[in-house]
Amino acid sequence: MKKPFKRLLALIRQIFRFFSSTEKPSTPPSYHPPVPPIPTFVPQWENGLVLVCSQCTVEEFSLRSHRINRGTTASEELQNWLKSRLKFDGLWGKYRVVSTSCLGVCQSERVVVVLHHDAVGQQCFIVSPQGEREILYSYIKQLNQ
Repeated sequence: MKKPFKRLLALIRQIFRFFSSTEKPSTPPSYHPPVPPIPTFVPQWENGLVLVCSQCTVEEFSLRSHRINRGTTASEELQNWLKSRLKFDGLWGKYRVVSTSCLGVCQSERVVVVLHHDAVGQQCFIVSPQGEREILYSYIKQLNQ
């Protein structure tokens, strides 16, 4: 038992001596390979992107069993409603409605919507999915004029 222990101590001493020596080993010059280009494209939505948080009301509504239409959540319902309104008004293609994961600013029974528009940049809204969707849509439509 003493021999393996002595060998282990000798090995540990060698390691300490190696790392505590004042001589620094020479390091090869760093090489950074060139970064390959990533393909880009022109999106089909011309004016803006509407991000609808898909997590805002999921936990809230599933805990309370308040599903709106056959298993859809309030955020899914808002997203579908926005898409249909944009299509009805001929604005689909200029805007794109996309669901996103949690944006971290949820409030009770409300949905976070981020609007990115070329003219105004990025704006965040916290809306009631049923009560304030017309107001949100009128704001989006106003930006198109």
